[in-house]
Amino acid sequence: MARSRAAIRYAKAILSLAKDQNSSEAVNADMKLISQTVSESRELSRILKSDVVKTDLKKSALVNIFSGINKLSTQVFDLLISNNRLSILADVAATYNELFDDLNGKEKASVTTAVPMTSELEIKVLAKVKELTNKAVELENIVDESILGGFILRIGDKQYNASIANQLNTLKREFTLN
Repeated sequence: MARSRAAIRYAKAILSLAKDQNSSEAVNADMKLISQTVSESRELSRILKSDVVKTDLKKSALVNIFSGINKLSTQVFDLLISNNRLSILADVAATYNELFDDLNGKEKASVTTAVPMTSELEIKVLAKVKELTNKAVELENIVDESILGGFILRIGDKQYNASIANQLNTLKREFTLN
């Protein structure tokens, strides 16, 4: 996902500060919670991006919603408010998670299948992905019936498309070119 330059700069600064304070893992958990909560709550997202809602109200809402998080994570709210950047909180949090995973050699992979993967298949895919990347991998299964069968594997910026729909489209292109 494309992130704004500002979100990347803030996330890098927060990660650096968290590493210095030996709290990068706790802050990572907080940032996951913040990112997930803001992305799942349309109302919270609207409030954070609204120019009408006062910053005091935004801050009190965030402090109440995320009452049990690390002190450094709470200070992120103040930092973004003071720089009039609270609207990018979700991007900053998601970018922090990505940077933290990169720092710790973790990679996210997504597997799109026509039906939900079984646990046996997930174990096999994880083993293959780890063999290809030599990194710890977090696997996300996306179900998309339009691929008909097979799978589409995305790791970072690489994609392997072994779906039936892709194979049919390839055959269709070959027949129309000849």
